[in-house]
Amino acid sequence: MPVQLFSPIQIKNLTFKNRIAISPMCQYSSEDGFANDWHLVHLGSRASGGAALIIQEATSVSPEGRISPSDLGLWKDDHIEKMQAINQFILSQNAISGIQLAHAGRKASMSEPWNGNKRLDEFNGGWDPVAPSAISNHSNEKAPIALDKKGIQKVISDFKLATKRALKAGFQVVEIHAAHGYLLHQFLSPLTNFRTDEYGGSFENRIRFTLEVLEAVQSEWPANLPLFIRISATDWADGGWNIEESVQLSQLLKEKGVDLIDVSSGGLVSHQQIPLGPSYQVPFAGSIKKETGILTGAVGLITDAHQAEAIIADGKADLVLFARESLRNPNLALDFAKELGVNVPWPKQYERAKI
Repeated sequence: MPVQLFSPIQIKNLTFKNRIAISPMCQYSSEDGFANDWHLVHLGSRASGGAALIIQEATSVSPEGRISPSDLGLWKDDHIEKMQAINQFILSQNAISGIQLAHAGRKASMSEPWNGNKRLDEFNGGWDPVAPSAISNHSNEKAPIALDKKGIQKVISDFKLATKRALKAGFQVVEIHAAHGYLLHQFLSPLTNFRTDEYGGSFENRIRFTLEVLEAVQSEWPANLPLFIRISATDWADGGWNIEESVQLSQLLKEKGVDLIDVSSGGLVSHQQIPLGPSYQVPFAGSIKKETGILTGAVGLITDAHQAEAIIADGKADLVLFARESLRNPNLALDFAKELGVNVPWPKQYERAKI
């Protein structure tokens, strides 16, 4: 049987050379939102390492939407130039360049992980986070500011403008970040959304903000280029967002033109109970794909070639996205091909090591 992990897939006008993608992973290495040579090497090395799709880390649509002061951003035109250069290199490696557009909501204004991952006040370079409701992420933190209608419209506009810049920067895939406890996820879940207006309460109201962001992104993103959304399929907490709602949302997103659901989970509340294990999130991707027919991406403790091959071959997902494993091995796609007996092109500069 042919190896499915290295079969191409067509999404809109793009052909992905294999089913291996690099997940967006925060590097906390930016100043004022600008990409730099760290991002060029980080992203570029994974493109030369054989992955079909390289998705740039959660890139904030506004300064206040950053997780930390060291996050990448795309809230001004000046950010475009370096991203263009990075994308040109990715393209030169026969890879596709994607970007994840994000707003951290109540999880914003934090120090970098190696600096304690603590809430920063205005005297230490921080700012006041916003959220659907004034509910803090942790009990010892100041509550975020609940967005009013004007604030909601500003966020939607920020996504729209960032999408326009992403196109100018040469990205070929846009992914909207609606997972991991960040702003869109906060609106989706009843654990963080206590609103009583048209953005809270019922399922239809809680998904409204995400659908409005989607519409704004689609107003700037070409219809012939792929559009992904990352969701947390479950909060892993009683009374929270769940797989049934994820299936229902995914069906609506498919009808509205989204091409692929990047299926993760958790990240919203500290009392989540996650049963970690190899491929622990893959069943969610499989359920959404089976119930709706939309393309899905699988993530979560996927670490070896045969494991990834089985996910594609068994029809659980259409792409496999790698995060920590790709940090350990930027060339994992080339290594997986060798392990599975598939002959794939290597960068000509490295061909002498292929045998």
